[in-house]
Amino acid sequence: MSFPWAEHYAPKHPFMRWMDEKLPLPRLVYNAVGAGYPVPRNLNYFWNFGVLAGAALGIQILTGIILAMHYAANAGVAFDSVEHIMRDVNSGWLLRYAHANGASFFFIVVYLHIFRGLFYGSYKAPREMVWLLGVVIFLLMMATAFMGYVLPWGQMSFWGAQVITGFFSAIPVVGEPIRVWLLGGFAPDNAALNRFFSLHYLLPFVIAAVIVLHIWALHIPGSNNPTGVEVKGPQDTVPFHPYYTAKDGFGLGVFLLCFSLLLFFAPNALGHPDNYIPANPLSTPAHIVPEWYFWPFYAILRAFTVNFLWVPAKLWGVVAMFAAIALLFFLPWIDRSPVRSANYRPMYKWFFWVLVADVILLGFIGKSPAEEPYVRIGQFAAAYYFAHFLIILPIISRIERPLALPNSITESVLHGEAEEAAPLGQQA
Repeated sequence: MSFPWAEHYAPKHPFMRWMDEKLPLPRLVYNAVGAGYPVPRNLNYFWNFGVLAGAALGIQILTGIILAMHYAANAGVAFDSVEHIMRDVNSGWLLRYAHANGASFFFIVVYLHIFRGLFYGSYKAPREMVWLLGVVIFLLMMATAFMGYVLPWGQMSFWGAQVITGFFSAIPVVGEPIRVWLLGGFAPDNAALNRFFSLHYLLPFVIAAVIVLHIWALHIPGSNNPTGVEVKGPQDTVPFHPYYTAKDGFGLGVFLLCFSLLLFFAPNALGHPDNYIPANPLSTPAHIVPEWYFWPFYAILRAFTVNFLWVPAKLWGVVAMFAAIALLFFLPWIDRSPVRSANYRPMYKWFFWVLVADVILLGFIGKSPAEEPYVRIGQFAAAYYFAHFLIILPIISRIERPLALPNSITESVLHGEAEEAAPLGQQA
């Protein structure tokens, strides 16, 4: 979207004018994150998580590049090379723990970013492409994280690779050849480790490129806001800098504080102790689990225990696991309500929080043993997950009576200020 009231870049220094003429990079930055980019004036702290995700990616790329200088992608020495980094490389323990916990924090802020989008309807027109690119980023993150989890070559790394790649063997006819092609053999070994290391190193740069497209797509319609009402004029916006750079800076400080607390005081809290045992193909761990950010999808995978319509339960589980993510691609067309924000959709808001509870429950089931009552609870939770998107959302879109929307962003802001000021006036 073009904002005619936006402040235009006009360099005063002769060098900056020459630079703007030859390579207008300062103009690009100014229009993207400076005073040249007007933003709705009512954004809350839930709009910080996009910047925090970018900061987490920066941490991952920086630490990953340095770690790659010391890591050996060979099944015989991979585990020892990680221990070498931890014990012998200057600040190697810090780099390794920052990289491992940085992945968890990356997923934390992205999950919060996704749920914010669900609550405020950021997937609706005209921002469908922003949402679709965001889901692509999420898929690339999952692939990168899985391959990174294999690299330490501990017990959970090896058996996680064995189980996850084994999903492809459930596909009729072509499944097993695909699995062998992915691994470069019949079981995880040197070939698989080399491939995973190469892709794990490459994909973060692909993610960075898609993030550029994500931000580019966002700047065309402009940012959504808590009311879901589109910008009507300059009175509804403020420049991104200095207002939201300051707000994002505060959020980044809180993020780094929490990250530092985990990094220095509980660096192994989100890991698995079995991964400090060298990979042993002859000894299967008692309970194989992926990293915590995969637990909800792992629970959906395990929810299918009975063959149905001559299709094996394992294949149903694999299809359901991928379908759980694929549903997000179709969300802009599944939810047909003209109102974006859940603040004005009472029925949708209630079911949104039920969905949040359901995903948390799926995460708990994903980390639990594959036994009763966890399997049965996981089946009900997985069924509700799909029912929410395929049944509940379309019905709500038709029968819900939204609350009255404000005429503009400014009206909603001033109305909120008036409500806050009223009690003070009564007390006076």
